[in-house]
Amino acid sequence: MNWNEKKIRIAVLDMNEGHFNQGMRCIREIINTWSSHIHTDITLDEFEVRIKEELPDTSYDIYISSGGPGSPLESEGSSWEKKYFNWLINIEEWNSQSELIPKHVFFICHSFQLVCRHYKIGNVCKRKSTSFGVFPMHQLENEHDEIVFNGLNEPFYAVDSRDYQVIEPDYQQLRKLGATILAIEKDRPHVPLERAIMAIRFNEYFIGTQFHPEADAIGMSMYLQRADKKEIIIATHGEAKWQNMLQHLSDPDKILWTYNCILPNFLNNAIKVLALA
Repeated sequence: MNWNEKKIRIAVLDMNEGHFNQGMRCIREIINTWSSHIHTDITLDEFEVRIKEELPDTSYDIYISSGGPGSPLESEGSSWEKKYFNWLINIEEWNSQSELIPKHVFFICHSFQLVCRHYKIGNVCKRKSTSFGVFPMHQLENEHDEIVFNGLNEPFYAVDSRDYQVIEPDYQQLRKLGATILAIEKDRPHVPLERAIMAIRFNEYFIGTQFHPEADAIGMSMYLQRADKKEIIIATHGEAKWQNMLQHLSDPDKILWTYNCILPNFLNNAIKVLALA
């Protein structure tokens, strides 16, 4: 069956724990815009994971697991996290069966950190200070062929919003999983800290980013001008940097470019599998 002869089913796993955020709005808008561009109907369902412990079944074609607040460490052993990782294992098992159509999953920020901990890919730990703002991301030289990053500049710019990080990658575990580090945060030679991992291709069908590829100028402008967020940026980087971030929001080759590349590329790549089915 050709993919445009069926309604594509997409599940979004909401990891925001009931907190108001712009991320879910942005994910919805990206999916709906993409759907209209390819002239295909979709079913879009959302699942509240951390409070209601809702998880999708394996009837969906594509999954996006959102960012969210709080520690990716303190939830270890919780009821919702056990169900989340059980869902992940179910998708892995589905994808391991060659007679079935594989399902693609994208993990964002908090979800990315959880999955890195689950796979024991590196050290998931608290940062010395909050990272919040628009920052350059650097692709690793040998990973420029990643299809989901197709069309990105080097460096490319993205919204980073986190108190935790993934550092000290276990390369032996990465090789065992068939995983690849795709991008790291900006290299600052004057800062004696290891650079955080910002994107990983976990396997052929799973990919994730520490940054927020869904962030748009509207939502980010609201965040940057909030008193608490403004204070964090100015205290860490200075007022000139805060002003510079605001200016970047309307720059077509900064977060707008990332917004229009990464998740649409992911969705396009996912439906190629459906096209071959």
